[in-house]
Amino acid sequence: MHNFPLKSGIEILSWNSSFMIRLNALALAACLMCSSALAQTPAAKHPSDSSATPNPSIAHDTHEGMTVTADPYADRARAKEKFGKANPVEVGILPVEVFLRNETDHPIRVNINTIQLEIHFQNGGRQDIGSLTPAEAAYSIAHPHGPTGPKTSRLPGIPSSGGDKKSSQMEAILSPLALDGDIVAPMATVHGFLFFDLDRDMSLANTAVLYIPDAAAIPGNKSLMFFEVPLAKPPQ
Repeated sequence: MHNFPLKSGIEILSWNSSFMIRLNALALAACLMCSSALAQTPAAKHPSDSSATPNPSIAHDTHEGMTVTADPYADRARAKEKFGKANPVEVGILPVEVFLRNETDHPIRVNINTIQLEIHFQNGGRQDIGSLTPAEAAYSIAHPHGPTGPKTSRLPGIPSSGGDKKSSQMEAILSPLALDGDIVAPMATVHGFLFFDLDRDMSLANTAVLYIPDAAAIPGNKSLMFFEVPLAKPPQ
């Protein structure tokens, strides 16, 4: 039988204190590593920005608790600053930043697929233009002189997508900036860009009106009166 020497109470207390210090240090290091990892994680994209507030001087239409504001980017330099190499103005496409502000206590649905740009000509004529999808606008930007020709599919009867890398790059820039939300929450704002092909004539923006025909309060699906926002700059 072996008789091991007993440690004194002071020695045991000293060992416990040293062990607890090491344990706390390891826990602190783990917390710091987790915090660092979270800080490096990209933030998730939010679908709407409730704090977005357009310049009050920009043209707008307000009724029934909802405000629609339209800000056209007809200036080439301004559009270049916003869109970079995917500048729609370079190919005659007008980007319009649209703000949908809901001041009511219930959601409002806006059918963005029916929004149009009304072009009013000096001779009294009018033309209604539907918006382009980000993919359509991106293709026009990537191929300003038109398609280079379809590629032959490897399988008969199935068209080839062509693997258009340049269009995909342009779309990756436009899509996050596009207006893609159709439900505006109470006391919130949804905003983004719509793209209209003006056939390289940006002067048409001065006689254009953004027309929103399809908005309804939820629940009940009560239709709101249409909204019209002129894009012409107000006189200085």
